[in-house]
Amino acid sequence: MVCALVMPFDGFAQVKKSEKEFKEVLWEVKAIRSTTNFMKVVAIDKMGRQYDIYAIQDSDETSLLDVKVFKKKKQLAVKMLVGEKKYHPVKAIDDKGNILDIKAITSNGLILPVKGVSKSGNIIHIRAINDDFIFYNLVAVSPDGETNDVKGIKLSKDTVETALHGVEVYAHIKALKQ
Repeated sequence: MVCALVMPFDGFAQVKKSEKEFKEVLWEVKAIRSTTNFMKVVAIDKMGRQYDIYAIQDSDETSLLDVKVFKKKKQLAVKMLVGEKKYHPVKAIDDKGNILDIKAITSNGLILPVKGVSKSGNIIHIRAINDDFIFYNLVAVSPDGETNDVKGIKLSKDTVETALHGVEVYAHIKALKQ
C-alpha cells in the first residue's frame, strides 16, 4: 500500500502577495533608425502641450507591455485608428474621446507622424515617417537598456476592432519582446 501526504496548495495566496510587492517599471518609448540616435516620442494635444509615453511593466513579465500616455495623473490609451488611404494613424484617446497626436521629434526639432505602415498576420508595424519617406522603428526601452518593439495588435478580422469613448479603433498598441 502506498501512502501519500496531501498538503493544501497555497500558491494562489503567494501569487497575490508577489504581485503586490512588484514595483511598476516604466519603459520609455522612442523612435530609432540604425544610423541615428533615439528620438523622443510624445503625445501632443490640440493646444500643443506634450505628454510622455511609456510602456508599463507591472510584473516580472516583459514579453507584452501596455503602452500609455501620461497626462497629468491620468494614463491615456494609445491605439491605432481606422486608417487613411495608406496608413493607420497612432493616437491617444482621453476619457472624453479627445484625440492626441503621437509624434516623434528629431534632434533638430522636426516633428514626424507615427503610423501603422504594414501588416504581418495580426501584427501591424509602426513607424515614425519623415518627409522623404524614411521610416523609424518605435521601441520601448527599459531603465536597464532592454528593448521591446512597439507594434499594433489586431485581435479581430473586422476593420473596427472596438470603439473607445466614441472613437473607432483599428488595433491596440503594445510593446512586444523581439
